[in-house]
Amino acid sequence: MKKIFISSDHAGYNLKEQIKKKFRKRYIFQDLGTDNKNISVNYPEYAHKLCRKVSNNSQNMGILICGSGLGMSMAANRHRKIRAAVCYSVKNTKLSRLHNNANIITLGSRLTKKNMAFKCVEVFMNTKFEGGRHKKRVKKI
Repeated sequence: MKKIFISSDHAGYNLKEQIKKKFRKRYIFQDLGTDNKNISVNYPEYAHKLCRKVSNNSQNMGILICGSGLGMSMAANRHRKIRAAVCYSVKNTKLSRLHNNANIITLGSRLTKKNMAFKCVEVFMNTKFEGGRHKKRVKKI
């Protein structure tokens, strides 16, 4: 089973737990926090912790969840070797993997319904990078 790093702030906590439950038979999750939905935390701390893990190995992938998905994405994309994509539909999720070789999916728990988030995670984990003409573009990032 593939190991996936996952992390959220307080706003994303419930969706993080639901994703872990939904996919527990298919993936091994290493949960990097937060561990409490009732205590406000600073999302960049959780994004940075996850990015350090993902950037250590090109095969690693991660899931970051906050209220909008945007803050986590902004914090994550400051790291070398990280390509975090805010995903909100099956199509944009698939393209983030096919064309951009995204290695972290970020989700907005306040903007994305649970079932759509599940679909996005499914597509993200099962879509391979196309390479080809996209490879040189990704290298320029």
